[in-house]
Amino acid sequence: MSSKLVPQNPEEVMVIRELVPNVTTLSVPFLRFGRIKFGGRATIVKLSTGSLAVFSPVALTPTVKSHLDSLGNQVSYIAAPDLEHHIFLSQWAAAYPSAHIIAPEGLAEKREKMNATDKSVTILPFKTIFRAENKHNIKVSEEFDAEFEYEYVEAHPNKELVFNHKPSKTLIEADLLFNLPATEQYSRTDINPTTGLWTRLFLGLQNTEGDALWQKRALFYLGSRRDRPSFDASMRRINEWKFENLVPCHGDSLVGDGKTVFEKVMQWHLQGKK
Repeated sequence: MSSKLVPQNPEEVMVIRELVPNVTTLSVPFLRFGRIKFGGRATIVKLSTGSLAVFSPVALTPTVKSHLDSLGNQVSYIAAPDLEHHIFLSQWAAAYPSAHIIAPEGLAEKREKMNATDKSVTILPFKTIFRAENKHNIKVSEEFDAEFEYEYVEAHPNKELVFNHKPSKTLIEADLLFNLPATEQYSRTDINPTTGLWTRLFLGLQNTEGDALWQKRALFYLGSRRDRPSFDASMRRINEWKFENLVPCHGDSLVGDGKTVFEKVMQWHLQGKK
């Protein structure tokens, strides 16, 4: 299901980076709709217990496996943070069958439908499924909850799960906020991440430069239109968290100024713009 979207040589083009202590990112090229240079990124967090939590898994290459070994190889949690970020979920679940799989409502049903015509999309035992009803009463596990805050943004079209790793002050998200161009994610290729008509158009909409006006507009008029009061409430909850770094799946990570950029992009939702 991914041949036109993800690189055929992930081992050669992946950038593995220790963003901050106990937080590692795996950055790769990624084409949305086979045209737009989004970039893709997984995040690995090592908990104080030694367990590893993996968010938005990318290809499980030999180098990634070696890096996991260096971290203790206790992959205990695998999170698909929205309805789109699950391409490599089967691969990781097969390699770590005891891992606790986290996802938003709707993903299990989506994968079951895909499985009817593509057996590489396996049926998985999701352990924690976030649903809109009583979402703030849903818990993952004692060790996970000791280090993470999370918010289910059900008003977003992709049903976003956003996580904050409290010890490292790192916010991890999928499609909630973009920071294009995908410079790091294409840095080991000979491809310019700003070229192509569709990419340039999307760059204009999903960057954080200046006052990020076009991304604000995209979120306000498209991303939150399903239920703006609910979306606003989610953004205010997230903004209460004490994070400094922000790891998006698409575009460059933000170290140190993540909260500032989040508040800028989400300004209208935090202020309750009408």
